[in-house]
Amino acid sequence: MTRPWTRRRALSALGLTGAAVTGLAACTSKSGSPTLVGPSGSAAPSPTEVKNGKATVSITSPKDGADDAPAGLDVVFTAQDASSTKVELVDAEGNAVDGDMHPDGTSWIPAKMLQWGTNYKVTVTATDADGKTTIGTSAFATMAKPSKTVGFSSFLADGQVVGVGMPMIIRLSRAIESGDRAEVQRRLLVTTTPAQEGTWTWYSATELHWRPKEFWQAGTKVFVDVRIGGAPVGGGYFGRSDLTLDCTIGPSLVMTIDDRAKPKVMHVIKDGKTIRTIPVSLGRPTMPSSSGTTVIIEKLANTVFDTMDDPNPANRYKTPIQFAQRLTWGGEFIHAAPWSVSDQGKRNVSHGCVNMSLANAQWLFSQTLIGSPLTVKGTARALQWNNGWTDWDRPWDEYVKGSAIPYAPPAPPSADPSGAPSASPSTTG
Repeated sequence: MTRPWTRRRALSALGLTGAAVTGLAACTSKSGSPTLVGPSGSAAPSPTEVKNGKATVSITSPKDGADDAPAGLDVVFTAQDASSTKVELVDAEGNAVDGDMHPDGTSWIPAKMLQWGTNYKVTVTATDADGKTTIGTSAFATMAKPSKTVGFSSFLADGQVVGVGMPMIIRLSRAIESGDRAEVQRRLLVTTTPAQEGTWTWYSATELHWRPKEFWQAGTKVFVDVRIGGAPVGGGYFGRSDLTLDCTIGPSLVMTIDDRAKPKVMHVIKDGKTIRTIPVSLGRPTMPSSSGTTVIIEKLANTVFDTMDDPNPANRYKTPIQFAQRLTWGGEFIHAAPWSVSDQGKRNVSHGCVNMSLANAQWLFSQTLIGSPLTVKGTARALQWNNGWTDWDRPWDEYVKGSAIPYAPPAPPSADPSGAPSASPSTTG
């Protein structure tokens, strides 16, 4: 079953709540608006249209008789003088295929990819103000399974509980060219309950991140629906398969350090209240810690730091470490450092990590989650973009520029007569 689509859910599903979108109430549209002017251009009247009233229906894609439709297709149509429209898709045996309107209002998309090399029929029924219907149909077949595919995967596992700074991360097995990214991005839907403004950004040519404008609200339910299977992704390649992800945001816990403060401490803040102040030692003057906002990438109760391949002999060491929490790919961690307890709170002596006592490191390890954020200020080095999950180190106005689809801020919330839960499926933004 597909999830119910309300206007609020559909708009914020694009990450551009507030954009002018028509035809978003389930599969219906109101009279007077040209419904679903799809991305494929203007449509010629469907040759199988059966007209009984004032409404007209034109199916642009898939074309009637086509035998090369992608398995990840859009049903693109227009309906004029219709008070409501309904889209139905069935396979050759008459089995219904679930789907819903895309949040951007330009097409209807199946809930799951279709089968390769299979016959289908789509029917669009437009009802006018007098209750009379006009029906347009298109019978088509999907293409044979292609040899060139791109895999999409998630960093997180279903059911995982993550910190309030955790971005939703989708990784691709092949780089996507800039001109193809918008079509790929619109296939990535994010639903948040409660609704939160957010956006996708192209972190790289092979990785997309979605983050809310502000840190996640504690307890948020997140559903990522990647309907990319069988969809063209550019260069003759197609999405290998669909992907979904369900996760939950844990308690609101953030950490802050200001290197200019005396004593040097980490403030651990939960639900807006400081629950512990921890003396720390940051990177020494020759190896300063990075100033910026990072999130915890991985947690290792026991590990070994091995820098024996460092070109500088003075920086080579191999040391067992307890309660290590990675912040950057470059090797900055929060961890226990019993050897620097006398320096913690007073001076910086580490190789760039956040040192703290064994007891404090163990306690903090028990409090944090993957995705818990740390903001460091006042050091001599700025955090480098992409050195870790640095989504929160870029101002929102800059972050949204990474979206391949122009971002628009949300409209003021309005009452939702459907009674459906407030949620936000998001493809753009």
